[in-house]
Amino acid sequence: MKIEICGPGCAKCHATVDNVRRVVQELGLEDTVELEEIKDIVTISKKGVFLTPAVVIDGVKVSEGRIARDEEIKKWLEERR
Repeated sequence: MKIEICGPGCAKCHATVDNVRRVVQELGLEDTVELEEIKDIVTISKKGVFLTPAVVIDGVKVSEGRIARDEEIKKWLEERR
């Protein structure tokens, strides 16, 4: 599974990355998840993201313009197991 966090590196972006990492570890998915931070604005816009931070899982945008909460991250990951 590939998770991309799209954003320029602001505090909200860092919080989203931290939340995703924590949930991945809690669920024991470190070996099956590739986490990538995308900071290039052109690449971000090509993914259809207009507000950051955004979370994209396996090419599907699941969150945009806010910090993703642990509960919803768990739901997204469990749906894709």
